[in-house]
Amino acid sequence: MEHQHEEHEHHEVQNGHENHQGHHAAMAEDFKRRFWISLIVTVPILVLSHMIQGFLGLGDSLQFEGDLYISFVLSSFVFFYGGWPFLKGLYDELSKKEPGMMTLIGLAITVAYVYSTVVVFGVEGEVFFWELATLVDIMLVGHWIEMRSVMSASRALEELAKLMPGEAHRVTEDGDTEDIPLEELEVGDRVLIKPGEKVPADGTVIEGNSSVNESLMTGESKPVSKEEGDEVIGGSVNGKGSLKIEVNKTGDDSFLSQVIELVKQAQESKSRTQDLANRAAFWLTLIALGAGALTFFGWTYFSSQSFIFALERTVTVMVITCPHALGLAVPLVVAVSTSLAAQNGFLIRNRTAFEQARAVDAIIFDKTGTLTEGQFGVTDVLTFTDSYDEDELLKLAASVEQNSEHPLAEGILEATDTTYEVQSFDSITGKGIKGIVNGKQIYVVSPGYVEEQNMELPRKRYEKLSTEGKTVVFVIVDDVLVGAIALGDQIRESSYEAIQKLNNMGIRCMMLTGDNEQTAAFVAEELGLEEFFAEVLPEEKADKIKEVQQRGLKVAMTGDGVNDAPALAQADVGIAIGAGSDVAVETADIILTDSNPNDVAAVIQLAKSTYRKMIQNLFWATGYNAFAIPLAAGVLVSYGIVLSPAVGAVLMSLSTVIVAINARFLSIE
Repeated sequence: MEHQHEEHEHHEVQNGHENHQGHHAAMAEDFKRRFWISLIVTVPILVLSHMIQGFLGLGDSLQFEGDLYISFVLSSFVFFYGGWPFLKGLYDELSKKEPGMMTLIGLAITVAYVYSTVVVFGVEGEVFFWELATLVDIMLVGHWIEMRSVMSASRALEELAKLMPGEAHRVTEDGDTEDIPLEELEVGDRVLIKPGEKVPADGTVIEGNSSVNESLMTGESKPVSKEEGDEVIGGSVNGKGSLKIEVNKTGDDSFLSQVIELVKQAQESKSRTQDLANRAAFWLTLIALGAGALTFFGWTYFSSQSFIFALERTVTVMVITCPHALGLAVPLVVAVSTSLAAQNGFLIRNRTAFEQARAVDAIIFDKTGTLTEGQFGVTDVLTFTDSYDEDELLKLAASVEQNSEHPLAEGILEATDTTYEVQSFDSITGKGIKGIVNGKQIYVVSPGYVEEQNMELPRKRYEKLSTEGKTVVFVIVDDVLVGAIALGDQIRESSYEAIQKLNNMGIRCMMLTGDNEQTAAFVAEELGLEEFFAEVLPEEKADKIKEVQQRGLKVAMTGDGVNDAPALAQADVGIAIGAGSDVAVETADIILTDSNPNDVAAVIQLAKSTYRKMIQNLFWATGYNAFAIPLAAGVLVSYGIVLSPAVGAVLMSLSTVIVAINARFLSIE
């Protein structure tokens, strides 16, 4: 019953997303259809316009009796058909007592249409049919662009959904396989994955070995070797071997479902800058309505100008202040930045926190698994004689270690590609191991064993490695001390570059670790970190974040997302780094799918670039009003400068085009 309930919820989420996507697609298609049809009808309206005829020097050659009525019929179609979304928006906004962009657009086209209609049927004046038609066309194409941008940013979800196969080969109790739909998989099921097939669910390998391509899931371009006991992620692609896995997670719990939900949240999360744009639109609406009213009554009652002139000035003010570009200013940048982030493996869960990332003063890195590889591996190889070089020393040690299950053995074995055959393998309790390789007795032992045998240790070299927090084993060949191998958690190569980039941005870099003071000091010195906190227990990490915040710094925390959850939640910006199902999706604001500290610098740079684009767009969307509204109202009429509704529409549309183009130039610099 629980499984059925979980699957039902999963389908509801999936269906909800499909409905959401379908809504945007339907809206985009609707605006597209209305735009093209309205544009076709606009052509004869332009041809019949006396103003356009005069502008082209055609005189009255195209004029004929009844041409105004034809213009009226065509313009009525454009007004009611093309303008319907804006008229409906006008009604909705006024019903909610929240006048905004639709209010301005709706009022502008309504004033132009009603006035022109009255002129056609007897009142003296000029018609604004061509201005009305072109304004509707411009608004329709702008909304079409906006809907397309939203859909473009949402395609990441569709691509992620395509990663999952349609069926799975479930292994039955008698060992046979049966093909079942993916939604019928349950936790605990055993599944066969054939060469070249997609992994149907998150699970653990229980039989077989292969290499799995997880690049679309984690950003890791190199196929990852998988064998018994390893975890696999649903949606990744199996290589040439066959694998049998036990399913760990299905439905909403799977890594892929979590990623899909993250991208969806990123697209739907409301931006603080978007709130700023909405507030600006509200005040611009009030200003436009006020300016329109003042313009009309000013020219009507306090000047010798005609009623027609006053109305024309009013219509022009309404057109010029139509904040369509303001409506696009932030959504277009958000759409582009979300898409750009997803392409680079940055999953933005909290857009507000993402915007705050631009103002981060300090970044605190967890050490293990973030700045370091998080795996025990060979860091140094020392040779004490000329008889053996580093490669041969590693090969001898690995040959003996291949029969050991100690964690050190795995690290040494991974450092060399080949080994010799070993005979008479034996362990030395608490001290190491030994065996015969190529007729020689080989020991891989601890420093204590070397001292017990009264062999002289290269004290300075050994102590230096120990102070760096590394574990050192010594290699003895036929009672001769020939070398040493140091193992430790290796610093990622990308960590050096990441710290340098962040320092260049003026951001203070710190480190948090449970390791001892000596190990922490070595890593901090290697990377050039300004400050570090050592011997910190997991439950104390959040307190260290608070401590730095109390200095007045805006802090970002970067961790592997497993035991760093409280610290990630406490930080102003929580960044989980590292691929796989261990990502702390519940606490981190930003998820970096690749285990690359460089991405931390990149995501902060993207946040800075995104904010800069938003401000630029808000400027272009509203800045022209500072001089356009007074000109539209006619303050320079005495100097012969009059801004017509046509020029007003051009200025407004130019602002929209600039905003759209500027958003497309967003990049991670």
